[in-house]
Amino acid sequence: MIVVTGATGLLGRLVVENLLRKGSKEIVAAVRTPEKAKDLAGRGVEVRKADYNDPASLKSAFAGASKLLLISSSELGDRVAQHKAVIDAAKAAGVRFVAYTSILHADTSPLDLAKEHLATEEYLRASGLAFSMLRNGWYYENQTAAIAPSLEHGVFIGASGEGRFAAATRADYAEAAAVVLSGEGHENTVYELGGDEPYKRAELAAEAGRQVGKAIGYHDLPEAEYEKILAGLLPPAVAHMIADAEDKARGGALDDDSHTLSRLIGRPTASLRDAVGEALKALA
Repeated sequence: MIVVTGATGLLGRLVVENLLRKGSKEIVAAVRTPEKAKDLAGRGVEVRKADYNDPASLKSAFAGASKLLLISSSELGDRVAQHKAVIDAAKAAGVRFVAYTSILHADTSPLDLAKEHLATEEYLRASGLAFSMLRNGWYYENQTAAIAPSLEHGVFIGASGEGRFAAATRADYAEAAAVVLSGEGHENTVYELGGDEPYKRAELAAEAGRQVGKAIGYHDLPEAEYEKILAGLLPPAVAHMIADAEDKARGGALDDDSHTLSRLIGRPTASLRDAVGEALKALA
């Protein structure tokens, strides 16, 4: 039995979809709000309530499972405690293998975001459970979400300078997770997962402009100024996380040329052109 936590989230749903396509049986969607997973239940997926802040719900949600995907919490600052609760519950329930969605180069990354991921990795290693660290790089969607306002104003803003992002789509990372969960031989592995075609922010702007037939520029800002702008749109902790990541990307923290992701999924990762095209299609 395979359990996917956060299965009604953007990544979790795609993982479940991939597992179904691969013919996996006995899939459990462990979710905070079961009512949101009715569509998955209708496709033969067992839905169980699981709240990272409720250890009792976790243990019952994981009962009978052999493999578990721990999708990292979105609650910055609380994630280590939540992830520890999941790992403890998995161990108590007899789960043998846990895959965890970490961050690229977690053990050496200068990103503030990496601290909670590394602490989780260390706890998982110490648990004695077999593991796979799925160190996901940046998501295209983190930046293509800004295409609409960028088209309106004629410019993308950021704080990454000439730094490159080895980004991939949420679908690419979801497929990698499904490969690890449904396959064999992934025990005690660390996968550095990034896109095949690293790009600079200015190249993202140029590609968006090319596809809409309009000149779109890129304006690079100091980290503090970029964070201030983001704080007017997002919660302060999220604004800081994004601005910090952009600034650290300037020095190469989100670049990767290993092609581990494409090898794992058996196909090239989505290109910048495709990612921008999908984002524009969603705006149409």
